[in-house]
Amino acid sequence: MKKTLAVLATTLSLLPVVANAFPIASTGEGLSVLVGGTDPIIATYQGNSAAYSNDLYLMLDGLGKPGDDGDVSNDLFIFNNHASPVGSTVNLGSFAIGTELIFRLHVTNTGDQFFTGAASRNPDNHAHARVQENWAPDTTLVSFEDLLGGGYEYNDLSFSFTNTVTTPPNPGVPEPASLALLGIGLVGLRALRRKA
Repeated sequence: MKKTLAVLATTLSLLPVVANAFPIASTGEGLSVLVGGTDPIIATYQGNSAAYSNDLYLMLDGLGKPGDDGDVSNDLFIFNNHASPVGSTVNLGSFAIGTELIFRLHVTNTGDQFFTGAASRNPDNHAHARVQENWAPDTTLVSFEDLLGGGYEYNDLSFSFTNTVTTPPNPGVPEPASLALLGIGLVGLRALRRKA
């Protein structure tokens, strides 16, 4: 028995230490989250290690479209870092390709607000979100920092989104659905031409 415990203890000591039990974006401070496809955008809560309670919102204008109209009552609540179960999902809907989705982190303990995108959006003029494109296939990982002038560890709320990118989609490359419609149209024109 003692020998088995000794072997187990030695084996465990050789295993790597995991710093976080949830993913944190490794790069991408200040990058924007852009719509990359026509399918619905699905948000998945990935976890946190924050002491503060943080609410995540998608900023919407008075018409329900992505954007900042200055009225936070229009924004769509997505997750709370302490109340939402890890792995929970929210369907945010579909938006035009290339549209910037601005996410707002509301720190309930301090009242501070932090945003994805440019550092100039934040009260301390520092990027409070890392946005890692292609964290998984067709999925972007976003990790927030909730301290004003804080440690910038970006471990206070992590979430992922399908159908999003950080690089603007190339407008010169048609989507597969557009190519299919074009092909159907050409086949139809050819059939009409044969009849004539």
